[in-house]
Amino acid sequence: MNEDRLPAASLRNLGPKSARLLAESGIRTIAELRLLGPAKAYGRVKDKASLNLLWAIAAGLQDRDWRNLTAKEKDSLLAEVRRLG
Repeated sequence: MNEDRLPAASLRNLGPKSARLLAESGIRTIAELRLLGPAKAYGRVKDKASLNLLWAIAAGLQDRDWRNLTAKEKDSLLAEVRRLG
């Protein structure tokens, strides 16, 4: 089975609360997360979530643990979130 067809809840690093927030914002599959990208997906829920969700999405889409993101990667993600408003 193609991983992108799986529910977003099955993405590495996402817990039930994060998956629920994403689903409530219309993001239900890993494919939808990939299409939006971490910054846009996080932007949809940022008022209800911590930055850990941004890290979780970005790293999860790379099949990495969110704690392994570098400071440079985190800074880049934050800059993109700010650009998007």
